[in-house]
Amino acid sequence: MKNIGILASGRGSNLQAIIDAIEAGRLNAEIKIIISDNPFAFAVERARRHNIPFRTIAKKEFPLREDFDRAVAGHLKEQGVELVVLAGYMRLLSGVMIKEFPMRIINIHPSLLPSFTGLDVQKKALDWGVKFSGCTVHFVDEGLDSGPIIIQAVVPVSDSDTKETLSERILREEHRIYPMAIKLLLEEKISVRGRRVFIKDAEEPQSAVENPVVTI
Repeated sequence: MKNIGILASGRGSNLQAIIDAIEAGRLNAEIKIIISDNPFAFAVERARRHNIPFRTIAKKEFPLREDFDRAVAGHLKEQGVELVVLAGYMRLLSGVMIKEFPMRIINIHPSLLPSFTGLDVQKKALDWGVKFSGCTVHFVDEGLDSGPIIIQAVVPVSDSDTKETLSERILREEHRIYPMAIKLLLEEKISVRGRRVFIKDAEEPQSAVENPVVTI
């Protein structure tokens, strides 16, 4: 069993998907700690409900981003965390965190990167009139949603979609592929060459036009 740590700022629906995968035996991992920069985040309540250790760190405690990340990294290392998972964590990580956990931090983003980085990406997708959107699990580097892509899931966009309906369908795919990506990493089935991520024993992806499937 491998140890993971989760950073969350909000409601933690992806956190819940990871907890569910562990409790169902689909993911052989233990969440050693959940850290939030928001003491009112529902992710903290999820930690309580599932008896998972948690820590909240107020932004005012460490005004400098590097000092904040140094404190977070310290708690993660104390718990023996091997993989850091961002689950709705609304802070851009500094080089301090990246150096402490090189290629061991992942995030999920609600678009098909490299398209539509940052916030409010479902609205951006609709404004651009894309025919497909989706979500991306990627390694975290010092840039904004710019790390190597691990896996993606494709979601068709319909003419009747609103920001809310598209967000809901993308979120369902997030809940499906994030535990999958964690499993691949913990089973050491991932290798990275430059920007390209290779998955051992992976099948060729199906056409996104035929089915909104995970692409690797």
